[in-house]
Amino acid sequence: MTSRPPRATGAPSQASGGFDFARLDLAATAGAGPAPVYRVLYQRIREAILTGQLGAGSRLPSTRALASTLSVARGTVEAAYELLVAEGYVIGRGAAGSAVNPQLAGTRPVRRDVTASVIPSAGRQAGGPLPLQNGTPALDAFPRKLWARLSARQARNFPSSALPYQDPAGWWPLRAALANYLAISRGVQCAPEQIMITAGYQGALALAAKLLLQPGDEVWHEDPGYFFTRDALQLAGATIIPVPVDGQGIDVAAGLRRAPGARLVVVTPSHQAPLGMALSLPRRLALLQWAAEHGAWIVEDDYDSELRYSGAPLPALKSLDQQGRVLYAGSFSKVLFPGLRLGYLVLPDALIERFTTASTLWWSAHGWLEQATVAEFMEQGHFSRHVRQMRQLYAARRMALVEALQCHLGEHIDAAPPAGGMHLLGWLRPDASDQACARDARHHRLAPAALTPWCIEARMRPALLLNFTNLPAEHAVQTVRRLARVKGL
Repeated sequence: MTSRPPRATGAPSQASGGFDFARLDLAATAGAGPAPVYRVLYQRIREAILTGQLGAGSRLPSTRALASTLSVARGTVEAAYELLVAEGYVIGRGAAGSAVNPQLAGTRPVRRDVTASVIPSAGRQAGGPLPLQNGTPALDAFPRKLWARLSARQARNFPSSALPYQDPAGWWPLRAALANYLAISRGVQCAPEQIMITAGYQGALALAAKLLLQPGDEVWHEDPGYFFTRDALQLAGATIIPVPVDGQGIDVAAGLRRAPGARLVVVTPSHQAPLGMALSLPRRLALLQWAAEHGAWIVEDDYDSELRYSGAPLPALKSLDQQGRVLYAGSFSKVLFPGLRLGYLVLPDALIERFTTASTLWWSAHGWLEQATVAEFMEQGHFSRHVRQMRQLYAARRMALVEALQCHLGEHIDAAPPAGGMHLLGWLRPDASDQACARDARHHRLAPAALTPWCIEARMRPALLLNFTNLPAEHAVQTVRRLARVKGL
């Protein structure tokens, strides 16, 4: 059960560091699309922390004071604060209220222009996600009536076991269902005791970074790689070591040359984000050997592993882990729907007590009802069936977008069907600016993402990440014709 942030009263609407919360802009997005107001408020405060406007240790207004300042319900502020606590940006100080995590001191502010503009939030435009928007599943194909029926049944049969404070590791039936599913689908043999339910993938990563890293620790990061992962590691005080990626995935030998004593690595071995290749078996074994010999930790982000359209996928890296060095992270957001914001960690036995204790003190997962609904969705076979159906649907949408690109933009964008995942890479001419193209696409109600911000040191041909999963096949040609009007292609 989620613990609420302290309800101190009387705090001003201005943080101790001078940030004026009264200037937070909620009007532009409140009620615009599926993102509730508490999510918008969470995003605004998170952005202020990432960009250094809210410094480490800055005291936040009480929930009552901020609700009054912004003219929103107090529960809205509480929900936003809970998300910030869950991801490690904010800590509770009892009667003293909430504050930006002091351990973020010394971390470098994240560039606003990269973080805020690379992937548009589903709540930042009227009408919800735009065509081609990265990470957006087929919300039009989600079984809403089935989900509503299961959720209502769980609520009607509200068990007395849900009344007390819950296990900080999450709802037991969901952990048991996940253990069964991961064993069958990913070759991960684990007990429910090893699984911890988190506030999405970002919550899982923030928890791992908080507990496994000390400020200054070196961390390998795929280059190019997921920039939100980079943000979370920097917030934990880590020193980012960019490690190049090639056709076999992360170059372990390069990592060994650059930082053999690194404390941790975050990898996407099933479907590299954003390039899409799988980590080869020799590289997997080399990575596991390095972690065992140096006492390092591997966080496996099993990014898009369920969505494979050609070829047999390799089992999860965790399935090869004999020394207990891999933390396996997953999320329901891209398979079901982003608003669920439910993720999980599979922990080595040696970390269970440490993570559970920490979660009891200052971390939280979602409430009982969401977890119970997902558990029943999995237990009755709906989850596996939904994954199979989406795989077929996405394969058709993928080919429709590729064919439309080749027919109408073949001279400007090189595109081929990816083996898996939710997006394809549209490679631009070498002198094009993918970031400028992505910005101009917004004027045409399209939301592709630029490849360049995913890179640290890597120098790659400019490209656009074109999400096909939320684009019905019959709309592909019309969408590509709109894309053709983008300046700079």
